[in-house]
Amino acid sequence: MHSRTDVLSIVGIIIALVAVIGGNYIEGGHLAALVNAPAALIVIGGTLGAIVIQHSGKVLKNACRQLVWIIRPPKPDFTVGIEQVVGWSNIARKEGLLGLEGIAESEPDPFSRKGLQLLVDGAEPEVIRSVLELELDNFEKVDLDAARVYDAMGGYAPTLGILGAVLGLVHVMQNLADPSKLGPGIATAFVATIYGVALANLLFFPVASKLKSLVHSKTQYREMLLEGVVAIAEGENPRAIEMKLQSYESA
Repeated sequence: MHSRTDVLSIVGIIIALVAVIGGNYIEGGHLAALVNAPAALIVIGGTLGAIVIQHSGKVLKNACRQLVWIIRPPKPDFTVGIEQVVGWSNIARKEGLLGLEGIAESEPDPFSRKGLQLLVDGAEPEVIRSVLELELDNFEKVDLDAARVYDAMGGYAPTLGILGAVLGLVHVMQNLADPSKLGPGIATAFVATIYGVALANLLFFPVASKLKSLVHSKTQYREMLLEGVVAIAEGENPRAIEMKLQSYESA
């Protein structure tokens, strides 16, 4: 797998910011009106606190790691992967399965390495499929659990925005006799709602959806490797293996 900068993600972030700030400006508002520290503390701090309670440290660490994928997503190259599997098949056909031992030891991808090790150990095709399917499910679960953190944040942010609005209105009601304190209270009330809704719909939910899509692509790539390794164990012809795996390129 390789990664390169995802220009569309950067463009999407810029469009979202320009749309919100530009719309506010056209309506006669000012950028300063959208900056409110108490509202930000309530929404962002409350959202972070909620997900820390909900998720384990390992899941949160993986979620932080995945955030880089929005700008530099891992892109599985199915063509290269197919060529790699066909190469393994040719080696196994010429030198036997033990000929893959050196490749297995130097393979950087843990999923591919486990498949190659099973081939070298002479495991039956059914055993290889069973072990790799369990490994595949585990990889997918870890990645999806991390992606769902942003789904959870998207659910909490608007609710905490409403909480910020209520707190702002409580502050207003307590200071009705002092007009100088009404403005800040009302500002916190409305800006907190804006923060909650904007963060959920312009950041957290889109990020979660993109990460899930990337996880799905990685899972498909590993499924292709699984089928290739099993086909090698079954002694299929390299050309037949290549034709079988090419269906993943158009998936």
